[in-house]
Parts: sequence; C-alpha cells; structure tokens
Amino acid sequence: MEQKNTILMMLTSHDRLDNTEDKTGVWLGEMTDPYYELLDAGFVVMMCSPLGGAPPVDPMSKLTEHITASNRRFLDDEVGQHHFKNTLPLENIKASAFDAVFIAGGHGPLWDLARHPHVGRILCEFVDQEKPIAAVCHGPAALFAMEACRPGYLQGRRLTAFTNMEESIVMRKDNIPYELETRLVENGADFTHAVVPFMAHVVLDENLITGQNPLSAAPAARTLIELIRFAKPL
Repeated sequence: MEQKNTILMMLTSHDRLDNTEDKTGVWLGEMTDPYYELLDAGFVVMMCSPLGGAPPVDPMSKLTEHITASNRRFLDDEVGQHHFKNTLPLENIKASAFDAVFIAGGHGPLWDLARHPHVGRILCEFVDQEKPIAAVCHGPAALFAMEACRPGYLQGRRLTAFTNMEESIVMRKDNIPYELETRLVENGADFTHAVVPFMAHVVLDENLITGQNPLSAAPAARTLIELIRFAKPL
C-alpha cells in the first residue's frame, strides 16, 4: 500500500491587534481552502501552532462575505474541527516527519510566527532536507524566524505576500507591528504582486511557494501538490 504524503500546516496562536480592541488570528479560508485541496489530493494534513490547542480565528473571516465553500465544509467536518482544536505545539515538531509545510495567514503571524525560535528551527530543517515550504498572505512573515539559523535566506528570493496596498484597504496598517511587504523588501526579497489588489497571485521559487492573499490560498496549495508530485519518483 502506497504511503501518503504528510503535510504540516502551521497556524498562528496570536489573537491581538495593536492599538485596538479588535481581534485577529487565523484567517479561516486560508486554512480551510488549502486543507481541503490537500486532503482531496490524498494527502494527510497535521496542524501545529506556537501554543498548541485551538488557534484563534479572525472574526472578520467568519463574516458572510468571507464564508467560502471550504469554510462551510469545515463547519460540518468533525474530524477537521478536532484537528484544528488540538494543534500540536511547535516544540514537538520535526521536519523529518513531513513532506512539506504550509503556513496559513491571518495577521497573527506578524507577531508570533515571525519571531518564534521553533518556527525558525522547523523551517531551517525543511530547507536542509530540501522539502517545500508554502506560505500565504501574512504567513510569509514566518520566514523572518529563519534569519537566526539561515542569514540571507530572503536575499534575492522571489516571493509575494499581503501587500502594503491591501493592508491600507483593510484599514489595519495602524494596528500591526510592520507592513509585511516593506519588511520583506528590506530583507532583500524580490517581491511581486498581482496588478489588482486581492486577485490571486502565487510565486514559486525553487522549493518556496508564496501566495499573496486569501484568494491565493487554494492556488498555492495546488502548486504545492504539483511540486511534490513532480519531485516524487515514479
């Protein structure tokens, strides 16, 4: 019997925005869209977060206009909800147990995934083992945690993420520690984006896959699936 590929899905545990009572957390569709793309492709998905347990969900991502087909599917998925409520803590994660990692967005990663030492360790392990890393929207903030063990990783790296323009449109730029696009460019990244804000845009650079925004979550997962299948020996 063929062994299934196992994907690590990394989620934020951070739930607070700066200078406001508004909450943040995982952007639900950026978890559910790739989760079901991967499951439907026959992959196994395991979830982790800095604190373990149930990650916070950005309340905005639950509003009617943000409810995707995958969100509705998740509401009826007892197994998926069990995994989400019982994410593994990062200290127990080893890249050797997985074929790739997918980092979901929401504003939370700007705080915790960007500076968590275990995030840096785990992602460096994936790089050393030549395994794919995928990240969407604010998920690429996790790449900053790699700088401690992989200085210069972002230099010249082609990628994308939630843009400064999109940050202005959602009116949260005064409630975050930094604008992700600006900081990625400051670290030497070759940053690209869709011509129109909030349109899907995915960039593949060797084993790094990045998606710009919520609409890019499913395409980023499909790119990851194809990358793994292409690399897998026949």
